Amino acid sequence: MTLEQLNETVDYLKEKGFDHPETGIVLGSGLGKLVDEISEPIIAHYNHIPFFPLATVEFHSGKLIYGTLEGKKVVVMQGRFHLYEGYDLIDVTYPIRVMHQLGIKKLFVSNASGAINLNFKKGDLMLIEDHINLLGGSPLAFKGVGRFGERFADMSEPYDVEMKNELKRIAKQENIDLKSGIYVSVLGPQLETKAEYRMLKIIGADAVGMSTVPEVIVANHLKLPVVAVSVITDIGDPDNLKPVSIDEIIEVAGKAEPKMSCLFKKLIKTQ
Repeated sequence: MTLEQLNETVDYLKEKGFDHPETGIVLGSGLGKLVDEISEPIIAHYNHIPFFPLATVEFHSGKLIYGTLEGKKVVVMQGRFHLYEGYDLIDVTYPIRVMHQLGIKKLFVSNASGAINLNFKKGDLMLIEDHINLLGGSPLAFKGVGRFGERFADMSEPYDVEMKNELKRIAKQENIDLKSGIYVSVLGPQLETKAEYRMLKIIGADAVGMSTVPEVIVANHLKLPVVAVSVITDIGDPDNLKPVSIDEIIEVAGKAEPKMSCLFKKLIKTQ
């Protein structure tokens, strides 16, 4: 990644009409329908955007969408990238840098995850309070990172406190049961073994997934306030572990999506 590449990507999107979005949104597995509510959408397919990776996961759409949501200009990733697709962490987080260059002031992230905290159930929403990075790398570990921001990014409060509090307030007002917890990101794409679930519980995780942490690290590197919500799609109970199908994960995420969309739309309105 170079500044020249980043500028070329941003210039392409500006020419398409991506004009000063205020909020960036990353939609996770099974959570793509929020884009249906964007008015006057401008769509850029990932395979047409210079230097953009391609979404290779069948249930990730592969579009960057610009338009108006709740009266605010937004840019939405319908489909994200993962290390397990063969990309590196710089590829995975490239869109965050692009959205920041386009002008976003806030970033909202969603994902589907498996519960480690057995007080959670399928379909619950979990506000991410903090995270654990088990991906084996950092999106900031590259030569020339200083051209994009301070190398030693502070991570003492990676998720914006004001937006977290606002989401809690909105959830209460809308009668949405919003849990809170620690998210751990692992490489995947295989799901966890019983022993791995036990380990993740010991180190303090409430939910596990294969995304989000790289995007949040880069948002902090860019001093971009970020908030993230997980949909709990399966339960990692090591004493009662059952096979999980990806189809089931997508189905559970789809059922929980209206609650997620409600939270994000109301939060956009207040920002």
